Amino acid sequence: MIDFENRSDFEFDISILKEIYEYLTNKDIELILTTDEEIRTLNRTYRNKDKATDVLSFPLEEMPGMPLGSIIISVDTAQKMANELGHSIEDEIKLLFIHGLLHLLGYDHEIDNGEMREKEAEVIKKFNLPDSLIIRNA
Repeated sequence: MIDFENRSDFEFDISILKEIYEYLTNKDIELILTTDEEIRTLNRTYRNKDKATDVLSFPLEEMPGMPLGSIIISVDTAQKMANELGHSIEDEIKLLFIHGLLHLLGYDHEIDNGEMREKEAEVIKKFNLPDSLIIRNA
């Protein structure tokens, strides 16, 4: 189940993420859509980076029956990237959701040997989405 909270003004239909979610996991997660202002505060507080970012993931300690964690997406940054790359904000949110969910599942593109990039490419291809950030930068 996706526990969804929208803290932005953007109206978003969470059901468009259902197939992606079910393809990757059956564990509960939290998804929050927010603004650049809020995600900047979270990024500064938890990652010591004083800037807005597109997506943050906060995995929870693995325990039976516990959710995987939280994914927080900035709608402001998603809209900027969608405009820049010529696709819809919904597709950009899907890409960010995939990226965040893979982090919750234990993937880490900063230290792995390309496993996260490969998995992300697989999911993007399956759901016919535009290239993600780590694929575009590969």
